[in-house]
Amino acid sequence: MVAGFIFLLSLNIACQKAPKHFEIHRGTNISHWLSQSDKRGDARRAWFTEADVKWLAEIGFDHLRIPIDEEQMWDENGKRHAEAFELLNFGLDWCAKYGLRAVVDLHILRSHYFNAKIKPLWTDSNEQEKFVNLWLDLSDALHSRPVGLVAYELMNEAVADDPEQWNQLIAKVHAAIRKQEPTRVIVIGSNRWQSVDTFDALRIPGNDPNIILSFHFYTPFLLTHYKASWTNIKGYTGPVHYSGITVIDSDLKGLPADLLERIGWYNGYFDAAVLDSMLVKPLRKHNQTGLRLYCGEWGALPTAPKDDRLRWYRDMRTMLEKHDIAWASWDYKGSFGIKSRDGRRIYQDLVDILLSGNE
Repeated sequence: MVAGFIFLLSLNIACQKAPKHFEIHRGTNISHWLSQSDKRGDARRAWFTEADVKWLAEIGFDHLRIPIDEEQMWDENGKRHAEAFELLNFGLDWCAKYGLRAVVDLHILRSHYFNAKIKPLWTDSNEQEKFVNLWLDLSDALHSRPVGLVAYELMNEAVADDPEQWNQLIAKVHAAIRKQEPTRVIVIGSNRWQSVDTFDALRIPGNDPNIILSFHFYTPFLLTHYKASWTNIKGYTGPVHYSGITVIDSDLKGLPADLLERIGWYNGYFDAAVLDSMLVKPLRKHNQTGLRLYCGEWGALPTAPKDDRLRWYRDMRTMLEKHDIAWASWDYKGSFGIKSRDGRRIYQDLVDILLSGNE
């Protein structure tokens, strides 16, 4: 009882001192906790704890992106799963206690998974209404959180065949949230996996300064997803390089034609200057709107050669911060993590690259 009272007292003090503006710079994703995980009960509780938040704050992150899935948070009738909402609130309480901001990201819907072939969200008006209602319920649950500490990300990696489908849905859910929370920061991603290439087709609700525009960045894909079992290039196990041509011609000899074709989709010359040139469309949108940019996901698997991988991380962080683009690495304890899945091993060389130079 005493420990609980002390925690609530410290949390109340933290909330009273909450910043008025939602300002973020360097963060990481808390994946496989309330999203993309079969863990429940004690296993889910143990995956992410107050000790994790304390450590992440101590090493220099200023915010966390917290993905949540519809199936974890609500049943099929839209009724809240009490335990999942309790865990989310614990996570936000811990962030407040240790001075971290949080982006609550609605990651996967029953009607929309970014890699699914069929996505009813885009063709079924009932599913679109359900999506809006999920956000209204989430807003009901979180509206008391200080606007300087918690932001809402509408959906992770929208993949609509027609960008206008996403633009129209953005307008609907944005309008619904604004009726309940006029000043909450809303994070809006570009269409087709939050690609930098689709930023010119993204239509933003006007006259709203409390919006952050988000993209994801996993280029060069042959490096960042080297040997990833879920990709269409998993069959390639030869050398990859950064910087320079990711897969050189001599390493393509003898590969089957279908794999050569898929490698060709992603292969090319990449260095810091090339990566920087890929930000043209997001930066143009920023200049047009004055809205902050956010790279909400970026990372490379440790299957890639260590020196090449770390060189890419260094170039990426330098590039993002040169343009004053806030970022959240993917991820904390997942396949791309700064810690091993069991939390026992810290990948200090990666931590140093991500967080060196913190004041």
